[in-house]
Amino acid sequence: MFDKILIANRGEIAVRIIRACREMGIKTVAVFSEPDREALHTQLADEAVCIGSAKAADSYINMPNIITAAVETKAQAIHPGFGFLSENSTFAAMCEECNIKFIGPAPSVIDALGNKSNAREMMIRAGVPVIPGSDGVVADREQAHEVAGKLGYPVMVKASAGGGGKGIRIVRTEDELDQAFEAAQSETKAAFGDDQMYMEKVIEHARHIEVQVLGDHFGNVIHLGERDCSLQRKNQKVLEEAPSPVLSEETREKMCKSAVLAAKAAGYESAGTIEFLYDHSGQYYFMEMNTRIQVEHPITEMITGVDIVKEQIRVAAGEKLSYEQSDIHITGHAIECRINAENPDRGFAPCPGLVDYLMLPSGGLGIRVDTAIYEGYEIPPFYDSMIAKVIAHGRDREEAIAKMNRALYEFIINGIDTNIEFQSRILNNPDYLAGQFDTSFLEDNLLQQ
Repeated sequence: MFDKILIANRGEIAVRIIRACREMGIKTVAVFSEPDREALHTQLADEAVCIGSAKAADSYINMPNIITAAVETKAQAIHPGFGFLSENSTFAAMCEECNIKFIGPAPSVIDALGNKSNAREMMIRAGVPVIPGSDGVVADREQAHEVAGKLGYPVMVKASAGGGGKGIRIVRTEDELDQAFEAAQSETKAAFGDDQMYMEKVIEHARHIEVQVLGDHFGNVIHLGERDCSLQRKNQKVLEEAPSPVLSEETREKMCKSAVLAAKAAGYESAGTIEFLYDHSGQYYFMEMNTRIQVEHPITEMITGVDIVKEQIRVAAGEKLSYEQSDIHITGHAIECRINAENPDRGFAPCPGLVDYLMLPSGGLGIRVDTAIYEGYEIPPFYDSMIAKVIAHGRDREEAIAKMNRALYEFIINGIDTNIEFQSRILNNPDYLAGQFDTSFLEDNLLQQ
């Protein structure tokens, strides 16, 4: 096992990883940008190293600075968390070259699955259902028109190297295609340095359902059930729950088996997530695989009792998974609300600033709060607006919703605007309560009010 791990991230996920390491008896190194000097993760870690200025390119995605910090502090491994460098194969390879263990899959696996068109072809070979789409990369606008003609509108133009909702455009008519293709291509070039695109048929009013998998170096792959992540705004998840309220046991079993097949086809080691679209006919389709820990991993931990971060660390250290599939049992229902420093009444504009009063809803059975904020903390304007995750676990969905409502009622932050009230509106919407929602639900309902 490792003696010391560097966490190449910030915010609540850095705090989450530090806590897991401390429970495992592993020392930690936090890295931070200048504005994060007083951040909670720098205070909880055994050591903290400044790696640059506010701009992420100068700090949290500055690969040489992070590697240098690891070498100087004698860290044996780096956990990238999510975002930033978590799915960057160049960084993973750089870690290997410097004899530092990257806590995640191999660079070649990140590359294979990170390219969405390549991943799609891999899934077809493995027998995993995929969304009807282009055969590989779409070279130009002319080919895009040919593919769209075969698929039928609406279609989706997607970046092969995309992620986080970037490089995606839905095209409903032929007249829109040229502009959408160029816009998506420019966006992905700026975000990922890659302008390769592919296309898929749009599955209207689908659910976004993902399966958590774990794999080790010995060829063992298990799943930890599914999460329903359909409540989204501009392709960004807002609220997630596990298990999905719409899947039959038969479909759940098939989908989870498909996820394991997908991970085995990729030779996957570490924690990963297979994302599916699920339509009204009961058919599901592979979308992509995320080769990292997910923001919403706590709801899976709550219903399975498996610490996913600790499993990542054990696998990276060369150990076998602590569990076999027969050990995994789903208990109850869990919901996660992402709490952001933003103003929903002003187009969800980010709202950084000083937290001058804070009361976290951390009391009571079945409530968990993952956060890095504290009273007196200055939320910087340079990074993602998510400041906390509230997770509620109950015996069933009804109890989980009741617990979450209570927790949000108790969650008080003064000094900044947040989306807490907006999350409460979702939880009390009659269609949400009935489990009747899809990926367009927020845009078509609550965001129109």
